[in-house]
Amino acid sequence: MPTMFWIWMAAAVVFLIIELMTPTMIFICFVVGAAGAGVYAIGEPESYYWQMGIFILLSVVLLPFTRLAAKKISKPSPELSNVDRMIGQTAIVTEPIDPDLGGKVRFEGEIWVARAEEAIPAQTKVRIVSIAGTKVMVEKLS
Repeated sequence: MPTMFWIWMAAAVVFLIIELMTPTMIFICFVVGAAGAGVYAIGEPESYYWQMGIFILLSVVLLPFTRLAAKKISKPSPELSNVDRMIGQTAIVTEPIDPDLGGKVRFEGEIWVARAEEAIPAQTKVRIVSIAGTKVMVEKLS
């Protein structure tokens, strides 16, 4: 086997190691490009420009496809954390909520300052709609 074949295969292995250490799935197209240039180098070991052209062409052509594949296999985390998981949950009004002055609600043992578009009496169940700073926006449950 020509020396250029082994150089391209070594480059493919280096790109593969980098790909395995990063979660981006970008270097996989460089692995395929280097392997393709290495295969071409078997038949034409002295045509360096063609080998580089094949490497660049394969890498550039495969880049959008690897990004699409990465988006398909990666999934957003379904588990919300911190205050984001409160949205849509039920709380109980501890102090009556006035549209102008606000009030307070209890959610999982914690008291939060609450605002609503309508007056809501104490001991009413409400749904948390949004959170702005330390205040929660609520609406009365039907």
